[in-house]
Amino acid sequence: MTHVEPGGSWRPLWAAAGVLGLFAVLDLVLPGPDVPPLLWVLAVVTVLGVAAAVCTAARRVWTVRVDGGGPDGALSVGRERVPLADVDAAHLRAVREGTAGVDAGAPVLGGGWSLPRGRAGLPLRLADGRTVLVPTRDPAALAAALLAAVPGSPTSHPAGPDAPDSSPGGRGTLGR
Repeated sequence: MTHVEPGGSWRPLWAAAGVLGLFAVLDLVLPGPDVPPLLWVLAVVTVLGVAAAVCTAARRVWTVRVDGGGPDGALSVGRERVPLADVDAAHLRAVREGTAGVDAGAPVLGGGWSLPRGRAGLPLRLADGRTVLVPTRDPAALAAALLAAVPGSPTSHPAGPDAPDSSPGGRGTLGR
């Protein structure tokens, strides 16, 4: 089973191309001096080049993928990879039911200081007790895909002594 959520779309590139096309039409239709062709080429290459770079980067960095199940299955966000065997299925079910959450300051998978715009964070507890946020547009679908792919999902992994919900005064996600 594979679940893929693209990290970005090509919409900004097409919007930039549309705006440049509109300006080209206005340049041809309106009276007055025309914009030199070299300036048009420079504008098109610059604007569409930047838009393509931004779209490609978003797709590479923020794409969420759940690959298969079993011992080699993994959750990937950009270049970060978490083996599905390390996902605490019991905590994930509790998150779906609304009885568990995330620690303040939990790191975002894929990097960055905060969640990307337009995404919610699905909290995942890992086998070592840390909690991380997975940036997703559809937390329910991602949680369902993870629960279907996590090996031995009826049982959960035991939390370590530094687990966020363990005894009071225990260390949090960032080790503080």
